[in-house]
Amino acid sequence: MSLQADAQPAPDGTIVFFHPDLGIGGAERLVVDAAVGLQQRGHHVVIFTNHCDRNHCFDECRDGTLDVRVHGEWPIPMSIFNRLTIVCAILRHLQLLIQIALSGELKALKPRAFVVDQLSAGLPLLRYIAPDAPILFYCHFPDLLLAQGRQSALKRLYRLPFDWIEEWSMGFAQAVAVNSEFTKGVVARTWPRLKEKVDTKVVYPCVDTTVKEDNSSASDEVLLGGNHKVILSINRFERKKDIGLAVKAFAAISEDLRRGVRLVLAGGYDPRVAENVEYHTELEALASSHSLKHHTVTSFDTTSLSSIPSDASVLFLLSIPNSIKTSLLRVARLLVYTPSNEHFGIVPLEAMLARVPVLAANTGGPVETIQNMKTGWLRDPEDIGAWSSVMLSVLRMPDQDVQRMGTDGEERVRSLFGRDNMALRLETSINEILSQKHARPSLLVPIGIVISLLLAVLAIYVQIS
Repeated sequence: MSLQADAQPAPDGTIVFFHPDLGIGGAERLVVDAAVGLQQRGHHVVIFTNHCDRNHCFDECRDGTLDVRVHGEWPIPMSIFNRLTIVCAILRHLQLLIQIALSGELKALKPRAFVVDQLSAGLPLLRYIAPDAPILFYCHFPDLLLAQGRQSALKRLYRLPFDWIEEWSMGFAQAVAVNSEFTKGVVARTWPRLKEKVDTKVVYPCVDTTVKEDNSSASDEVLLGGNHKVILSINRFERKKDIGLAVKAFAAISEDLRRGVRLVLAGGYDPRVAENVEYHTELEALASSHSLKHHTVTSFDTTSLSSIPSDASVLFLLSIPNSIKTSLLRVARLLVYTPSNEHFGIVPLEAMLARVPVLAANTGGPVETIQNMKTGWLRDPEDIGAWSSVMLSVLRMPDQDVQRMGTDGEERVRSLFGRDNMALRLETSINEILSQKHARPSLLVPIGIVISLLLAVLAIYVQIS
């Protein structure tokens, strides 16, 4: 019997999600899948966000599948001169909460429970304005460990109040969910006192294993792959994703053996984000330094795809739509997933579901999803030669062996990482916190919020002074 068949009629009230920016990425995919999964199990779901660009979001956010409501997009910007990003994110989130509370929009939804991810700073305020609805906070990874460039004393001083706010505010959730056993261990080591306040649960992200109408076209596949064997990378254009590892490993294969092979580097790219723009430029320079001819595609109409040079051995595809991703996974012989210590990694699941073997770093979430030598390979991200060797072996491997690994990968994803599995785990977690008694917040909550804002102001002063 399917999980969907076991779903019971949902009680009155809404499960309300909060996510800062519904763009295209692993965190956004998780939120969308979680919301759709709960909706399919009979729950009324609404997602509040500060930003959702219809041209840069998942299909479910624009085709009416999900009720997505955008508030607090202005006047506070995403950043100030590419700085103070965390300050702006927190202020935008607080503005959203205050706006929907004062307007009565939140109360009208009769929230039954909240699912919040990425930003915990608003949890104290959320508890104060809706004390009867428990909160499940989804921690993708501790933000204090994600912050870049903390070598300088000034940067460490700037981050100090936000690190404190992150740990303090998470204590206002009734439970914390994490995306892997790896992340659960990191959370326990980072905040050893947190487990005394809230329960930590592992809720794996998922992929949609249901059969969908194929919107890709044969012409897309021909143009993207040509007559080449395709080694594929799908990741946001961020330095921490270490996409350069794929370029270096590919370049380490001799030119003769690379003939007829194309490395396709595709993924999320937002021109508003300086790092996306800078890293793409750096990767182009890296390809050129290894004498690899490359080409970048930013539009995916027939004209743009037909202009791809046949001799381009490295292809950059910026902000790909789902139809193009489907085409890429259909023609790919191998997916390379380069991030080290990735919290979970949804792309390897998408590849395995499409029967594509995966080469990934032997750290973080992929260790829990990929079976080494059965559905793919796990290799040291510091060992470029090992990655190059796997690439070459896959290019030489008989087609039936590649297909066998692909079949094993698909079976693993369907049995462990489907949307129904995730929705059931999430629903169980929500029901558990609903069954618990939780005290109403005291006046210390608004006092704490004021202190947090003062610390944020101090951090702004330190950053700009």
